[in-house]
Amino acid sequence: MSNLTNNQYVIFRLENENYGIPINYVETIERISEITRVPNAPFYLKGVINLRGEVVPVIDLRQRFQLSKKEITDESRIIILSVDEMIVGILVDSSSEVLTIDNEAIDHTSSLVNTFEDDYINGIGKINERMIIILDIYKILGVELENN
Repeated sequence: MSNLTNNQYVIFRLENENYGIPINYVETIERISEITRVPNAPFYLKGVINLRGEVVPVIDLRQRFQLSKKEITDESRIIILSVDEMIVGILVDSSSEVLTIDNEAIDHTSSLVNTFEDDYINGIGKINERMIIILDIYKILGVELENN
Protein backbone atom coordinates (compact mmCIF):
# COMPACT_ATOMS: atom_id res chain seq x y z
CA MET A 1 0.00 0.00 0.00
CA SER A 2 2.98 2.35 0.33
CA ASN A 3 2.74 2.80 -3.42
CA LEU A 4 -0.37 4.91 -2.92
CA THR A 5 1.48 7.90 -1.50
CA ASN A 6 3.87 8.00 -4.46
CA ASN A 7 1.11 9.28 -6.73
CA GLN A 8 -0.20 11.98 -4.44
CA TYR A 9 0.73 15.57 -5.14
CA VAL A 10 0.13 18.83 -3.33
CA ILE A 11 -1.25 21.20 -5.95
CA PHE A 12 -0.54 24.93 -5.85
CA ARG A 13 -0.79 27.90 -8.17
CA LEU A 14 1.68 30.41 -9.59
CA GLU A 15 0.25 32.91 -12.06
CA ASN A 16 -2.52 30.89 -13.71
CA GLU A 17 -0.71 27.57 -13.76
CA ASN A 18 -1.22 24.56 -11.51
CA TYR A 19 1.92 22.94 -10.14
CA GLY A 20 2.32 19.74 -8.17
CA ILE A 21 4.94 18.45 -5.80
CA PRO A 22 5.06 14.92 -4.38
CA ILE A 23 3.24 14.87 -1.05
CA ASN A 24 6.00 12.85 0.60
CA TYR A 25 8.20 16.00 0.62
CA VAL A 26 5.51 18.21 2.17
CA GLU A 27 5.57 18.72 5.93
CA THR A 28 2.92 21.43 6.30
CA ILE A 29 1.34 24.33 4.47
CA GLU A 30 1.56 27.60 6.36
CA ARG A 31 -0.01 31.02 6.08
CA ILE A 32 2.53 33.76 5.49
CA SER A 33 4.26 34.87 8.67
CA GLU A 34 6.98 37.46 8.98
CA ILE A 35 9.80 36.73 6.55
CA THR A 36 13.22 38.07 7.56
CA ARG A 37 15.50 39.05 4.69
CA VAL A 38 18.95 37.48 4.51
CA PRO A 39 21.84 39.65 3.22
CA ASN A 40 23.70 38.42 0.13
CA ALA A 41 21.24 35.56 -0.42
CA PRO A 42 20.41 34.31 -3.94
CA PHE A 43 17.76 36.49 -5.65
CA TYR A 44 15.06 33.85 -5.28
CA LEU A 45 15.57 33.38 -1.52
CA LYS A 46 12.83 35.50 0.04
CA GLY A 47 14.35 35.16 3.50
CA VAL A 48 13.79 33.00 6.57
CA ILE A 49 10.84 32.37 8.85
CA ASN A 50 10.67 31.15 12.42
CA LEU A 51 8.55 28.01 12.27
CA ARG A 52 7.85 26.79 15.79
CA GLY A 53 11.39 27.65 16.88
CA GLU A 54 13.14 26.43 13.73
CA VAL A 55 14.68 28.84 11.23
CA VAL A 56 13.43 27.87 7.78
CA PRO A 57 14.67 29.42 4.50
CA VAL A 58 11.89 30.43 2.11
CA ILE A 59 12.31 30.29 -1.67
CA ASP A 60 10.09 32.60 -3.70
CA LEU A 61 9.04 30.32 -6.57
CA ARG A 62 7.83 33.30 -8.64
CA GLN A 63 11.39 34.68 -8.51
CA ARG A 64 12.91 31.24 -9.08
CA PHE A 65 10.87 30.89 -12.28
CA GLN A 66 11.47 34.53 -13.23
CA LEU A 67 7.77 35.41 -13.13
CA SER A 68 6.61 38.94 -12.42
CA LYS A 69 6.58 40.05 -8.80
CA LYS A 70 3.28 39.83 -6.98
CA GLU A 71 2.17 41.13 -3.64
CA ILE A 72 1.60 38.55 -0.93
CA THR A 73 -2.15 38.08 -0.46
CA ASP A 74 -4.43 36.19 1.93
CA GLU A 75 -4.22 33.32 -0.56
CA SER A 76 -0.42 33.13 -0.49
CA ARG A 77 1.07 30.13 1.29
CA ILE A 78 4.45 28.77 2.29
CA ILE A 79 4.69 25.05 1.62
CA ILE A 80 7.16 23.56 4.10
CA LEU A 81 9.23 20.79 2.51
CA SER A 82 11.50 18.22 4.05
CA VAL A 83 14.14 17.08 1.59
CA ASP A 84 17.06 14.93 2.70
CA GLU A 85 16.96 16.21 6.30
CA MET A 86 16.72 19.80 5.05
CA ILE A 87 13.64 21.88 5.90
CA VAL A 88 12.81 24.62 3.41
CA GLY A 89 9.72 26.62 2.50
CA ILE A 90 8.48 27.59 -0.94
CA LEU A 91 6.32 30.67 -1.36
CA VAL A 92 3.38 30.11 -3.73
CA ASP A 93 0.35 32.17 -4.81
CA SER A 94 -2.10 29.69 -3.33
CA SER A 95 -2.34 26.04 -2.39
CA SER A 96 -5.45 24.19 -3.34
CA GLU A 97 -5.59 20.47 -2.82
CA VAL A 98 -4.00 17.06 -2.81
CA LEU A 99 -4.55 15.05 -5.98
CA THR A 100 -3.67 11.51 -6.94
CA ILE A 101 -2.13 11.42 -10.41
CA ASP A 102 -1.42 8.01 -11.88
CA ASN A 103 1.97 7.59 -13.51
CA GLU A 104 0.21 6.80 -16.80
CA ALA A 105 -1.36 10.28 -16.66
CA ILE A 106 2.02 12.00 -16.40
CA ASP A 107 3.76 12.97 -19.60
CA HIS A 108 7.51 13.16 -18.93
CA THR A 109 8.81 16.23 -20.62
CA SER A 110 11.75 15.26 -22.76
CA SER A 111 9.91 16.93 -25.64
CA LEU A 112 9.72 20.34 -23.94
CA VAL A 113 13.01 21.92 -24.72
CA ASN A 114 12.91 25.67 -25.01
CA THR A 115 11.21 26.64 -21.78
CA PHE A 116 13.20 28.28 -19.03
CA GLU A 117 11.39 26.20 -16.43
CA ASP A 118 12.12 22.95 -18.24
CA ASP A 119 14.92 22.11 -15.83
CA TYR A 120 12.52 22.21 -12.92
CA ILE A 121 9.83 20.07 -14.51
CA ASN A 122 9.49 16.34 -13.93
CA GLY A 123 6.42 15.95 -16.10
CA ILE A 124 2.95 17.23 -16.92
CA GLY A 125 0.08 15.52 -15.17
CA LYS A 126 -3.28 15.43 -16.90
CA ILE A 127 -6.43 15.08 -14.83
CA ASN A 128 -9.72 15.57 -16.66
CA GLU A 129 -9.20 18.88 -18.46
CA ARG A 130 -6.49 20.14 -16.11
CA MET A 131 -2.78 20.25 -16.76
CA ILE A 132 -0.57 20.08 -13.69
CA ILE A 133 3.14 20.78 -13.95
CA ILE A 134 4.98 18.28 -11.75
CA LEU A 135 8.09 19.90 -10.30
CA ASP A 136 11.48 18.41 -9.54
CA ILE A 137 12.06 19.50 -5.94
CA TYR A 138 15.80 18.83 -6.05
CA LYS A 139 16.35 21.10 -9.04
CA ILE A 140 14.24 23.88 -7.55
CA LEU A 141 16.22 23.76 -4.33
CA GLY A 142 19.50 23.49 -6.23
CA VAL A 143 20.32 20.22 -4.47
CA GLU A 144 22.32 17.67 -6.39
CA LEU A 145 21.31 14.08 -5.86
CA GLU A 146 24.17 11.92 -4.71
CA ASN A 147 23.26 8.93 -6.84
CA ASN A 148 21.84 10.63 -9.90
